[in-house]
Amino acid sequence: MAQEKLNPWGLVYDGALTENVVGEVQLHPVSYEVGGLRVSANVYTPKGYTKDGSYAAIVVSHPNGGVKEQVSGLFAQKLADAGYVAIACDARYQGQSAGQPRGNDIPANRIEDIRGMIDFISQYPGVDKQRIGAFGICGGGGYTVAAAQSDHRIKAVAALSMFNTGRVRRNGYGDSQLSTVQQRLMEAAEARQHQAETGVVAYPPKQAIPTEEQLAAMPFDLYREGIFYYGTSKYRHENDGASAPVACMLDLMMWDATDRMELITQPLLLMAGEKADSKYMTDEAMEKATGTNRKELFVIPGATHIKTYYVEEYVEQERRKLVEFFGTYL
Repeated sequence: MAQEKLNPWGLVYDGALTENVVGEVQLHPVSYEVGGLRVSANVYTPKGYTKDGSYAAIVVSHPNGGVKEQVSGLFAQKLADAGYVAIACDARYQGQSAGQPRGNDIPANRIEDIRGMIDFISQYPGVDKQRIGAFGICGGGGYTVAAAQSDHRIKAVAALSMFNTGRVRRNGYGDSQLSTVQQRLMEAAEARQHQAETGVVAYPPKQAIPTEEQLAAMPFDLYREGIFYYGTSKYRHENDGASAPVACMLDLMMWDATDRMELITQPLLLMAGEKADSKYMTDEAMEKATGTNRKELFVIPGATHIKTYYVEEYVEQERRKLVEFFGTYL
């Protein structure tokens, strides 16, 4: 697509690197295996990076449907600019990473993707494995706080616009589908059976890009603005927007990012837009995080969920807060 032709790494976020300059922040495409599948990732190294240095590292997880060339890459680059080694990967089954069926979204897999980033970056030249932080955006934020509940290699954990995928897939966005839980579980079971019998993977029906009138009628900012970000804006990417097979609902609807929030004993930073209709998930996670007294909720005035990804004034506030947070605890 056009943006990729302009950028050698296919990056589509504002201010993206276009070349590696000696002594400056650099991008290094890497690949490694997790669970026998190839993972595609970008490692960002800070200005003046040397292999015999000693650097804290941050693993960055992308939103549901996103890829490493978008907002997770944006923040990985900004963290590298602040002196960290940062890595952003494509979840397995998504983006440039391997795995079939495409778009597969199983919570255990996404958590293992985060552990796999830690496995890799902890052995990267110059990285101090005792100073590793984790940061996730949207669905990646939910999976990141879940990973931190058990993996104490993560010394500090942060999330932006956290999306609790399990709660939303089970209850609907804003708990708007409570009356259809059993119906949707039945549909997922039927999809699994159909796949077992035929080998054909069932996906949700593809939706046409809505008209302006249809967009205006949508009740939730997240979905309306998500269509802009992933569908029509300059931030879209040919690898993004992967839909999860219907059968994944069997796992997703039985999972919740906040079920064991009390196990987080590490410093915790949760950031959310003041006007985000997803903020209820961040608030719940913060309330349940009773295992740490080093926790903070940072609210971005005026921001909605998707706009925390790319609006410069919001991104700058988030960058400053992340640098302050990781600077304190790593």
